[in-house]
Amino acid sequence: MTYGIEFVPGNVNVKQVVNFCQLAESKDIDFAWITNHYNNRHCYPVLTAVAQATTSLKMGPGIMNAFTDTPAAMASFACTLNEISDGRATFGIGPGDLSTLPKLAIQPEKPVARLGEAIDQIRALCSGAEVKKDGKQFFDYDGAKLTGVTLPGKKGIPIYVGAQGPKVLELAGLKGDGALINASNPKDFAVAIPIIKAACDSVGKKGFDVGAYTALSIDKDEKKAKKAAKIVAAFIAAGSPEALLLRHGLDLANVAKIKDALSRFDFGAVGGLVTDKEIEAFTICGTPDTIRQKCDDLTAAGVTQIIFGSPLGPDMTTSIRLLGKIM
Repeated sequence: MTYGIEFVPGNVNVKQVVNFCQLAESKDIDFAWITNHYNNRHCYPVLTAVAQATTSLKMGPGIMNAFTDTPAAMASFACTLNEISDGRATFGIGPGDLSTLPKLAIQPEKPVARLGEAIDQIRALCSGAEVKKDGKQFFDYDGAKLTGVTLPGKKGIPIYVGAQGPKVLELAGLKGDGALINASNPKDFAVAIPIIKAACDSVGKKGFDVGAYTALSIDKDEKKAKKAAKIVAAFIAAGSPEALLLRHGLDLANVAKIKDALSRFDFGAVGGLVTDKEIEAFTICGTPDTIRQKCDDLTAAGVTQIIFGSPLGPDMTTSIRLLGKIM
């Protein structure tokens, strides 16, 4: 089992992210994943700063997409980050936030096919190949080649696919080295992992890294941990399809009330509506002993990397220090 941690360079600044990553590294966290969203600080320079301030922590964007960025630009950055970090770069890429892209005048058509092509082209460019036209629909490069970067060599740069639905989970197994799955509960991995495994088996792939991109809230005080987790659980519940809500036995009427309260920015009402069921379904939350057990449950479900994501807890520094005691 390996462990990762997520930072959002929107609610914390670059210096804070770097300091948190240094603390995480000292607590034997293996990976740092820096989120990518147009209205936050850009993850590329943040990752560069993290690379220069750490020595063993692996790092990458969590996650890029092939609508706002081209495969050539992403490959160039991945190689550059790998050079700066002395071989510690990873790269997360997914189909894109389909609710956000239209705000940027981007129509997210055929996101899975586009993602598949992007992964192929990133791998080819990072290998040093000259990529020639071969009839691709989205990125049919004509003689593209990275000539001014330090290539990663045969090892390459691990590509993690941000995956949720069955089509992208299958694509992750076919083309990725790992998956970043937004889920915190073993029930969700009971559905996701067989899809990935079948895809991996079809191409003879071994050693695939199944990442649980969890929403964590840890504190010595269980009540404080739950209070910090409520708003994250609310947003996840409000954005989840009915089938997922039913998988976890949630009250659809209550989730509708949560969604309505969020739409009105009535966070006081949200706090009263979110129950332990929503917290259990969509977060790993509680005291260090509880978090240790939940990590064990995810491991038993087939997860091979646990990523501790937002909110982390009532206090981020305290949360990271507590994580160091449970691994």
